[in-house]
Amino acid sequence: MGSQIAFKNQATATLLELVKSRRTYYNLKPESPVPDSVIEKIVEDSVLHVPSSFNTQTTRVVLLLKKEHEKLWDIALEIMEGLVAAGTIPKEAFENSTKPKLEGFRNGYGTVLFFVDFESLAPIKEKFQIYADKFDPFAVESNGMSQYLVWVALEAEGFGANLQHYSPLIDSKVQEQWGIPASWKLDAQLVFGTPVGSPAEKTFAPLEDRLKVFGK
Repeated sequence: MGSQIAFKNQATATLLELVKSRRTYYNLKPESPVPDSVIEKIVEDSVLHVPSSFNTQTTRVVLLLKKEHEKLWDIALEIMEGLVAAGTIPKEAFENSTKPKLEGFRNGYGTVLFFVDFESLAPIKEKFQIYADKFDPFAVESNGMSQYLVWVALEAEGFGANLQHYSPLIDSKVQEQWGIPASWKLDAQLVFGTPVGSPAEKTFAPLEDRLKVFGK
């Protein structure tokens, strides 16, 4: 598989370079290299243009910036502290690992909350009953595409980001704090901010164990 490929459209090479450069950054500071309107536009375009099966459009997104972002991670920290008090989580593990992570997330600039509205699938499930059990997984796949697109685009604009999954622990508090409809089910939280330092080295499993090509 040659490394020197002449793409018909230069945009293809640019897109793949952005994909290659996307990394996970945990060390962030609460600053933005771009106006908030740029962040909002990235999220808006992901909501409008990421594909979904049968055009069901099940992804829902909430963008939290600055103080609203901090509220989210204050909620997560409070909930985790409650689990420590209840004896569910060892205090030492919380103090040494979980708490520093949550404080690191809080130190970002914003968080994108990704939800799936499974209830909106009821009509399509009724119409195509043979596929009824597939629509929920399809919705999650579409949501994942939205997460990835926003992540890549934010990094292209100078942010660092990391993807978190604190559901279902924070779900009810998030719903209460921001008036989220009950049908929206939280799937992931994309934390972003200006990166401090470099990401960890990225390693790859052998490509030949993961890709097969036929018909060349």
